[in-house]
Amino acid sequence: MNRFYTIALTLVLALALALPAAASKTLMMATTTSTANTGLLDELIVPQFKKDTGVEIKFVAIGTGKALKMAEKCDVDVVLVHAPGAEKVYMDKGVLIDRKELMYNDFVIIGPASDPAGVKGMTVTDALKTIEAKKAVFASRGDNSGTNKKEISLWKSADIAVPEKQAWYVQTGQGMLPTINIATEKEGYTMTDRGTYIKYADTNGGNPPLKVLVEGDKVLFNQYSALAVNPEHCKDAQYKLAKQFIEWMASPATQQAISEFKLLGKKLFIPNAK
Repeated sequence: MNRFYTIALTLVLALALALPAAASKTLMMATTTSTANTGLLDELIVPQFKKDTGVEIKFVAIGTGKALKMAEKCDVDVVLVHAPGAEKVYMDKGVLIDRKELMYNDFVIIGPASDPAGVKGMTVTDALKTIEAKKAVFASRGDNSGTNKKEISLWKSADIAVPEKQAWYVQTGQGMLPTINIATEKEGYTMTDRGTYIKYADTNGGNPPLKVLVEGDKVLFNQYSALAVNPEHCKDAQYKLAKQFIEWMASPATQQAISEFKLLGKKLFIPNAK
């Protein structure tokens, strides 16, 4: 009887000691809506990372600004975002460390095929000046996301005050796909990352109502990077798991998988880890 009791107690203690280790195999991540909208996370990253490492990723897809705030509040272990200027601010504050560039796509301005403002083929600056002059409907995310930050910077670069109080400038306060849908309903323009646009095109059978009208400017380059939450800022941050994820994302196998992830035969993201 004593021997049975000793064995049972040993098993209970072993299980108790194993539970924290099992619980630590979950990585909390905040990321931008484009990585979720495109299917990159659910279809590729999350299942493959679990298969390769045994670590489960739980993520929330929100605007980059909110994702960075979650890191500052110690709600996540790692972020996957696309606003280099904002990322630097949080690195300087000691919230985030180990930034690694992983992949990119580009931003595009899209609008109705009829192009009522006549911006097709223009530079970004000329297109925005024309949209403002003609008071054509422009749907902005207005959510402090990476895309929204870029859009605001482009208005300023064009020497135009952000038209946030103008009736033709619609701030949706929503993610990219809902914003595109609002622009579609209003037969207006918006700016999106190309990956999300391809997803939008795919959901419309390859023939979406809004077409790419402005593209190709160097200023439209859109870099995605992963950053770990600094354990000196958040004592409970799972830094080792965050580092493992970042290194896994930058590995040749994952970079190749990202390159091969396509819709309508088009790449949604271009890997560029160094």
